Amino acid sequence: MATSTTVTVRMSGTLKEMLGLLAQKTQRTQSFLAERAIATYVERELEMMTAVEEGLEDFRTGDVVPHDEAMRRIRETIAKHES
Repeated sequence: MATSTTVTVRMSGTLKEMLGLLAQKTQRTQSFLAERAIATYVERELEMMTAVEEGLEDFRTGDVVPHDEAMRRIRETIAKHES
């Protein structure tokens, strides 16, 4: 089992009430729900940052396609999946 640690988070009273209500309705603790929410956010943000960094590296190395070519490929993919 992974070890855990404590983090203090400031939030509005309204958000805290909403978290409490969700905890009550789902029969989960506020800590469990807060951890899940933070984990989801952090994972998504890190994925996006990694994608941006990869895109910038592609740009730096010249591994890019012209806009018109990219749009043509996108339209072909959409058309293929629509039929």
